[in-house]
Amino acid sequence: MSKKDKKAKKKHSANGSKDQDKGEVQPVATQQDAASSIPAEQQLPIDKKTYKKELARLQVELVKLQEWIRAQKLKVVVVFEGRDAAGKGGVIKRITESLNPRVCRVVALGTPTEREKTQWYFQRYVAELPSGGEMVLFDRSWYNRAGVERVMGFCTDEEYSEFLRSVPEFERMLVRSDTILIKYWFSVSDKEQELRFQARIKEPTKRWKLSPMDLNSRAHWVEYSKAKDEMFAHTDIKQAPWYVVNADNKKCARLNCIHHLLSMILYEDLTPEPIVLPARQPEEGYVRPPITDQTFVPETYIPEDETKDTTQ
Repeated sequence: MSKKDKKAKKKHSANGSKDQDKGEVQPVATQQDAASSIPAEQQLPIDKKTYKKELARLQVELVKLQEWIRAQKLKVVVVFEGRDAAGKGGVIKRITESLNPRVCRVVALGTPTEREKTQWYFQRYVAELPSGGEMVLFDRSWYNRAGVERVMGFCTDEEYSEFLRSVPEFERMLVRSDTILIKYWFSVSDKEQELRFQARIKEPTKRWKLSPMDLNSRAHWVEYSKAKDEMFAHTDIKQAPWYVVNADNKKCARLNCIHHLLSMILYEDLTPEPIVLPARQPEEGYVRPPITDQTFVPETYIPEDETKDTTQ
């Protein structure tokens, strides 16, 4: 163990969060030791055309990963946390849009009910964990307690302290139960967040994304930074480390996150062989009921070719 590792080990033991890293059961086979930095000669500059091409290529790989997860009965949990307007939802959308929702599903829990507030804190999240052959993407997660609940005073000091003590063990239990746990933190600059907030204010279809809590986060920027630092100090454990995504550029953040996710799980290509479409069943005396007996949706929009035909 290097001097740097020994120093980090001592620090982790002092805060009570990582002192059990040594001797713990290792995570299931992944590629978590991949280098966090890429040599300049291997980096790919991204423009709009390249982005679309790379995204399409990565989405094909995601389908392969999905089939491997299903075939091997893997249990995969991916946590997405970060600043408001950092682009978590955009990445999740690009991951899921080509996948089977029965294999890959998104969990985005709302404010806990009065009943849920009386439960064990992790209880409502445990109910959403994957079974074999599933991947669950948490759009915000149990880390709400370390972020918004801590900063906005929605939990007591005792509840917060207990969370920081409990979450490393909770996550170690998940890993020991053969759950692949991957945690992403999306980092965005103050300036870029403001630009995205302003864009949401101007765009009616995006205005719903701005909640009063999002606006309050601007006034508590430093408090959120401190909360994030404290959270990392206690929960960036060997069995479930945090991976930080530079999210100032949305397109690059999406590609980098998906590329990294694919590198975290060893998978094989189980793409099915091309399918031969069978012949259509013959009518054999079937008589279709009159089309006038059915209620159709009014055709407000019609193909352009039909419009041209009616004007001739």
